[in-house]
Amino acid sequence: MNYWLVKSEPFKYSWDQFVKDKVTFWDGVRNYQARNNLRDMKKGDPVLFYHSNEGLEVVGLATVAKEHYQDPTTPDPNWVVVDLKPLKPFKKPVTLAQMKVEKKLADLSLIRQGRLSVCNLTKDEYEVIMGMGGMKI
Repeated sequence: MNYWLVKSEPFKYSWDQFVKDKVTFWDGVRNYQARNNLRDMKKGDPVLFYHSNEGLEVVGLATVAKEHYQDPTTPDPNWVVVDLKPLKPFKKPVTLAQMKVEKKLADLSLIRQGRLSVCNLTKDEYEVIMGMGGMKI
């Protein structure tokens, strides 16, 4: 199993909209490292949903519902999407500021590569963030 974090600006696509939609394909990724992360996602992998630019916090837990396929928003075969399904909101959102001061998250991709929209997490990083958010693992 792999662990992931995806970022979305809430004014473009919020957690609340994701919950209303029940499932969505994660499109618009145009960074090769993020694209490779999408390709590595497996059905059932847990995904943390992070509000970027405003909020700057992990707000929910999702799962990979369908593995990568051609991004339907572009004819370019280099770009892929995955389907994500929301599972539950965090009891307490976990802010970027909180993650930055947590020593166990010092190597977190979200912090080291702030512009990366699809980040892989270690199991330990995932568990720390889940714990900070009051979520059962």
